Amino acid sequence: MKIIVAIDSFKGCLTSVQANAAACRGVLQQHPEAEVLKIPVSDGGEGWTEAFHAALGGELKQAEVLDPLMRPIEACYLKKDELAVIEIAKASGLTLLAPEERNPLMASTYGTGQLIADAIRQGCQRFIVGLGGSATSDAGMGMLQALSDAFANGQHLSKVDFLRDMQFSIASDVTNPLYGLMGAAHVFGPQKGATPAMVEELDRRAMLFAEQSALHDGYDCSHQPGAGAAGGLGYAFLQYLHADQRLGIDLLLDTINFDKLLENTNLVITGEGASDAQTLMGKLPFGIMQRAKRQGVSTALIAGRITDKETLLSAGFAQVMCINPDGLPLEEAMKVEVAERNITHTTGCLVK
Repeated sequence: MKIIVAIDSFKGCLTSVQANAAACRGVLQQHPEAEVLKIPVSDGGEGWTEAFHAALGGELKQAEVLDPLMRPIEACYLKKDELAVIEIAKASGLTLLAPEERNPLMASTYGTGQLIADAIRQGCQRFIVGLGGSATSDAGMGMLQALSDAFANGQHLSKVDFLRDMQFSIASDVTNPLYGLMGAAHVFGPQKGATPAMVEELDRRAMLFAEQSALHDGYDCSHQPGAGAAGGLGYAFLQYLHADQRLGIDLLLDTINFDKLLENTNLVITGEGASDAQTLMGKLPFGIMQRAKRQGVSTALIAGRITDKETLLSAGFAQVMCINPDGLPLEEAMKVEVAERNITHTTGCLVK
């Protein structure tokens, strides 16, 4: 028996590595002879760098950068030959700020630009960038300023020839445009501490920046799906660095040659903190299930909370199971040891 375990992090509770290990224990308790392949996964947010590191190897590089409020911190990225894997939350993430510090009018993506600049100096030419978990809504102006400070010598960033040779792929499931009622500020700003007045100002800034950029460059990516990702950082990558955007899980699975790993597999076990109909809108477990289904491999889905179970089953999951018993208080369910124990028990039941 060969089983692949590829479970997303349970946010605020377990990392992907921890969840996978707990699931593996459940499988091996029932089938000690089974081959269990554990694949850390991420859709572009938490655990993005670590997932690629586990899959590819390479070296985790440390760099001194500035956090969203321009304070010095250490942040890491993955270097594998000429490839750099960057998780923007390491330098520009919401978790770097205390709740009372959240202010997207002030927060900058400058640190993300510093990470990219450091990787370029280290010889990287290809970049895979996860756009999840940002504290910012600056349309990527901070990132572009950092790159300009590092390489432009006073000229416009678009005139820096060697940047045209760099290949950028951005990972996000966000399809929002840069500005407008469905744009970065209106949809995501409040989650980052923006008041209604801040939202209007952020949206105005983004629109003005896009208009100025379009006049200079002769094209406009502000309405392209994904421009609104990470507070408009997606726009900066699309407009200035000519990035291609893909779902994070597809980027990861292609990089690790997941389709090849599926050969001779009996079952895939995936999961996330909470599953519902939104899981089918490009989220990680759905991407994994689609890949497995094309190879004729069944996929079981586990989660800490499940709604729309019949919808998930109809979409193609062979089994859908909640790891938590009815009536378990959320505070108890979020304890690491409780979550691990419940995952182990649930996966054991799946493979009986």
